[in-house]
Amino acid sequence: MEKYDEIDRRLLAELQDEGRITNVELAHRVGLTAPPCLRRVRGLEEDGVIRGYHADLDPSKLGFTITVFAMVSLKSQAEDALREFENAMREFPEVRECHMLNGEIDFILKIVCRDLQSFQEFLTGKLTPAPNVESVKTSLTIRTAKHAPGVPI
Repeated sequence: MEKYDEIDRRLLAELQDEGRITNVELAHRVGLTAPPCLRRVRGLEEDGVIRGYHADLDPSKLGFTITVFAMVSLKSQAEDALREFENAMREFPEVRECHMLNGEIDFILKIVCRDLQSFQEFLTGKLTPAPNVESVKTSLTIRTAKHAPGVPI
């Protein structure tokens, strides 16, 4: 973050909170005129700091009532086996996040499904037979007390 000055950090904070803000309003909020604001945002995009823009959807309003965290242990931790598993997870739309961990568990997955039956079908039909999977332990989310995408800028 040393590469980025206070204005860049303010731009990032504003965009992280409100991705649909106009360039004119964004410039006003950070104390710039529109052209240099747009140049800075484009630079942050080109640097890969801003990876994209998307809508934050409410899963329950779209019929996705189940969120599950799955702790996956693999048979092998060889790099090719890890990549094969990661590639398989990228193909499953139900898997919203996939993180490799240090410790007893190899990966933790955030999985979203319409209901318990569709999760069960995903678990037994896709996840447990996935490449290199040794075991899967799951925890069903009861409620979410905080959902804050991004980073604390």
